[in-house]
Amino acid sequence: MKTYGKMIRYCIALLALFSAFALSGAQLSANAQEASKPKSQSNNCEKGDPFCKYVPPVKVKRGANAKPVPIPVPSIQERIEKYKAEKLAAMNAMRPAPKPTTAILLGEMQVTGIFRTPRGYAAMIEATPIKLSYVIYPGETFYDGQLVAIEEDRLVFRHEIRFTDGRVDKTVENKPLRQPNAVTDSMTVSKAATDSGNGATAATSPADAQAEKAPTPQKQ
Repeated sequence: MKTYGKMIRYCIALLALFSAFALSGAQLSANAQEASKPKSQSNNCEKGDPFCKYVPPVKVKRGANAKPVPIPVPSIQERIEKYKAEKLAAMNAMRPAPKPTTAILLGEMQVTGIFRTPRGYAAMIEATPIKLSYVIYPGETFYDGQLVAIEEDRLVFRHEIRFTDGRVDKTVENKPLRQPNAVTDSMTVSKAATDSGNGATAATSPADAQAEKAPTPQKQ
């Protein structure tokens, strides 16, 4: 009987020892798994963990190369093609067509005349890249601005500069009336006379024309 009692006590002691070893091993494995997890996962709340503390996203500072710059202006041909497409779309939709000045920059025009009309002051401008003239009124829209007012000797515009970040800088720009230039006007007239046709003769003075018409007296 004593032998059986000792064997039972030994078995109980061995079971208790094995249980203690098993519990300590499970605790060590759990600690190892927790330590192996990266810190970003423990604080990551994007996976829908309701018990995770919210961490706001870190804003990346823009470098010196990300500074906003003015948007490049397309070429005159690209602007004209865009104007034609917008005009065609407006005609198909039965809407008022845009004005041709919407394709012209403020720096590409000259004020050639200012006059009064029943609607008020109007101005004649010349688009230098395409050599065409237009009559404009206050409120006329250009590619990079708008006509605000017409005075006796100048036009007042609102100049707009658009940047890559969406910002728009607005400044006031004045365009004076172009003064007549005898040299430029004479060159323009000469060029127009040359382009009028081949074989054109130069104009004669009134005295030469009268001499050609006068009859030659005959000797008797």
